[in-house]
Amino acid sequence: MSSRQRSIRTEGVILRRRDFGEKDRILTIFTRKLGRISAIAKGVRNPGSRKSGHVETFMRSSLLIARGRNLHILTQAEVLDSYQSLRETLPGIGYGSYVVELVDAFTYEEGSNLPLYSLLVTTLEHLDRGDFPPLVFRHYELQLLEIVGFRPELFHCVNCREVIKEVDQFLSGMSGGVVCPACSGAMSEINLRRISARELKYLRHIQRNSYSALVSLEIPAEVLPGIEGAMGYFLTHILERELNSPGFLDRMNDFF
Repeated sequence: MSSRQRSIRTEGVILRRRDFGEKDRILTIFTRKLGRISAIAKGVRNPGSRKSGHVETFMRSSLLIARGRNLHILTQAEVLDSYQSLRETLPGIGYGSYVVELVDAFTYEEGSNLPLYSLLVTTLEHLDRGDFPPLVFRHYELQLLEIVGFRPELFHCVNCREVIKEVDQFLSGMSGGVVCPACSGAMSEINLRRISARELKYLRHIQRNSYSALVSLEIPAEVLPGIEGAMGYFLTHILERELNSPGFLDRMNDFF
């Protein structure tokens, strides 16, 4: 196989990185053409490396990737969007880190996913231009879950299948959606989470609308913790672990 056949030009967002040896780094990248991959950036830690500064976490870069036997090799990189405004504050770094951590947690190295890649890039763009982070995050979470096959059911009781009425409800991570009050007592799951009718109303509105239709939506401050907690509950149940970035964001919000 020729070197031309073994190399591919694509763009990608850097999800995470770790040092390897004295001069190299292993990068986890969500690419447009290949999906999530791991690649070694040889010599990137050398002073004056041409790739250094183009492969920082949550940057979008144009990449030339050679297919190695066991690991892809990053041979060229040029930043397309650094999302610079996110990098200017600790909360901004937290926002970008959360977005890439979530897509990293829900993907495997198994091929391209263009809808998810587009969602990742547009979400970083929305945050970079200063859109309201809680709205950006909730839309991102709900759309990501739909794309990867874990869309929460918010309109019908997952047990009796009746349409949800406008009263306080429960959430079931095990069953993947809302449980009506009549069914909640009969379910064996002990980890049901209560959600108010008002909180559920906002989550449903966010789930069924495009971001462009939501950009002017004002979510009352008293509703924000409930819908954030509901999404955190779903994500933790599906992943069977907690993410790191939300804790960092909570500490930054307390500090600032």
